[in-house]
Amino acid sequence: MSKYDVIVLGSGPGGYVTAIRASQLGLKTAVVEKESLGGVCLNWGCIPTKALLKSAQVFDYLKHAGDYGLTVNEYDKDFTKVVERSRSIADGMSKGVQFLMKKNKIDVLEGFGKLKAGKKIDVDGKEYSADHIIIATGASSRELPNLPQDGEKVIGYRKAMTLKKQPKSMIVVGSGAIGVEFAHFYNAMGTEVTIVEYLPNLVPLEDEDVSKQFERSFKKAGIKVMTNSAVEKVDTSGKTVKATVKTKKGEVVIEAEIVLSAVGISTNIEGIGLEDVGIVTDKGKILVNDWYQTNIPGYYAIGDVTPGPALAHVASAEGITCVEKIAGIHVEAIDYGNIPGCTYATPEIASVGMTEKQAKEAGYDLKVGKFPFSASGKASAAGTKDGFVKVIFDAKYGEWLGCHMIGAGVTDMIAEAVLGRKLETTGHEVLKTIHPHPTMSEAVMEAVADAYGEVIHL
Repeated sequence: MSKYDVIVLGSGPGGYVTAIRASQLGLKTAVVEKESLGGVCLNWGCIPTKALLKSAQVFDYLKHAGDYGLTVNEYDKDFTKVVERSRSIADGMSKGVQFLMKKNKIDVLEGFGKLKAGKKIDVDGKEYSADHIIIATGASSRELPNLPQDGEKVIGYRKAMTLKKQPKSMIVVGSGAIGVEFAHFYNAMGTEVTIVEYLPNLVPLEDEDVSKQFERSFKKAGIKVMTNSAVEKVDTSGKTVKATVKTKKGEVVIEAEIVLSAVGISTNIEGIGLEDVGIVTDKGKILVNDWYQTNIPGYYAIGDVTPGPALAHVASAEGITCVEKIAGIHVEAIDYGNIPGCTYATPEIASVGMTEKQAKEAGYDLKVGKFPFSASGKASAAGTKDGFVKVIFDAKYGEWLGCHMIGAGVTDMIAEAVLGRKLETTGHEVLKTIHPHPTMSEAVMEAVADAYGEVIHL
């Protein structure tokens, strides 16, 4: 039986990053993977979806070339090639992880891994042991009982990325990041899209101002939006799908070629041996402490299988924290109040910290500032004036409580707020930090200036 210091079960952005950091720290490491290195994120999530969205963006530019003083007489899309480009990028990223495994001398154990008592793991009948076993099996598309996925007419995100032909119409159920990104992609490519959301606002976890702006932008793009609505059942017996939707005004039946279920994710913890080892779970999540130790010594869990935010960058950070603690390095527990969230539809959304509503409910006296991109020179020049930056500060001490952005490129801007909050930056310090002009990022400074009554360009 092969013996390791660390075995990581799963090679997504939590697992493979954990394995690399463990190897860097001198620990003999192996990673177990039943499909492709890189997990959902690299193969079926973060990366290939961004490739699809880029194709949609370029196609949209062609449609609006006249807005930039350009004439494009003939243009069209090849849906199959768009999908092929996305898959080739995913394949390239997976090969990149293979290279990193070799470079860091990490053994890749191919097959389905099942935990066993005594710090052991079975991979397709072969047993391995380790001083530390880290569970990083991630999550997959959640299925609702009234919305069973048949892979043809009712699909999940995997199928949505590899359809052989573009549907003429689509109903997207759920308006979290997955739902709105696919809604935007298919709409931009010419599919008639209806999005159904159970809660009152699209992207319901975002600040309300962001949600309202996002809904306006979606409607302007031609997407039909149904909030306060729920899909009760689907009829797939005909050529199209008939979805019965419960709204405030009663039930309506809407038709489309395909229904995309984007109602969240379920953890991949079935059949991996948690019960055999005695690892405690609650509501489908593995319970861990600040250092990702489960209730059984020698077994750890990180990423989507734990109660924290189901985000790739969170899984990576948790894995690094976990193995650095194992290696005896002094580490700080992750601050889950300072995790950025990003949505890559058009317009993009990025946020960190409290929403205005949450800050008020927490009892803070607030200074709130907002700067619209319609007043930004860079946004005007780029033709991307939709959106704004909103900042929230504690009026008493100047603490940066939250930052919420919607607009072009904001997912690349949010790190300023994350870093500022990490360093306990005050509003005054942000205001006095010179931002380059003309850039989208100076909207952060302008929003802070608005909060403190010093805004120049409004």
